[in-house]
Amino acid sequence: MKNPAKARQRLYLHEPVAVRSLMARNRLIGLLKRFPERLVWALFVFVSAVVSMAILGAVARISRTPFVFPSVGPTAILFFFHPMSPSASPRHAIYGHAIGILCGYGSVWLMGLERAPSSLGLPMGFRRMAAVTLSLALSGSLMILLRAAHAPAAATTLIVSLGLVTRPLHLVAIELAVILLSAEAVLINRAAGLPYPFWARRADSSMEELEADPPSRTKAVQKP
Repeated sequence: MKNPAKARQRLYLHEPVAVRSLMARNRLIGLLKRFPERLVWALFVFVSAVVSMAILGAVARISRTPFVFPSVGPTAILFFFHPMSPSASPRHAIYGHAIGILCGYGSVWLMGLERAPSSLGLPMGFRRMAAVTLSLALSGSLMILLRAAHAPAAATTLIVSLGLVTRPLHLVAIELAVILLSAEAVLINRAAGLPYPFWARRADSSMEELEADPPSRTKAVQKP
């Protein structure tokens, strides 16, 4: 019998479920016969990201608002790279970024830094450090309490608390951009044949999925 400690660990890799659904729905199995499945999946993510970012960029140019901001990138990749993850649902993205914006601006306001310049690349004072620390701690806690965990939203919190974006109009634009991106994710993933939720999945996190498993499976997971 092999020693478990010396046994080679299995790598759990993401599988291209979106591409498989798209191939089956549109009868494009020939592509999978000619090209590696993972390469087709990469192309799907590439095209989805190009389309979604092009739309956001066009809106940003027309409205002259920050519709394209750093944390929208991780959200877009999550939507199309791992669409069936609970945190990739529209509800988690919209609520998560809203929590990040409110916690970020609330911390900035509490420290009296609404009109202060950004601290990015500069020595960080005590008040700015307190705002950053408080905003991230609050946003993480509220995401858990409200069952709206969305990791990219933590970057939105820091964008605001660091003073990069603090104008209320621009903060509203950020949330509207997330809503628009979520709508794009629904359309693209549904077009690919995925059972992507219009709002949210039943389980809000991997911990809830574990709790929802049968007792026998849960015990098997906990068994050393």
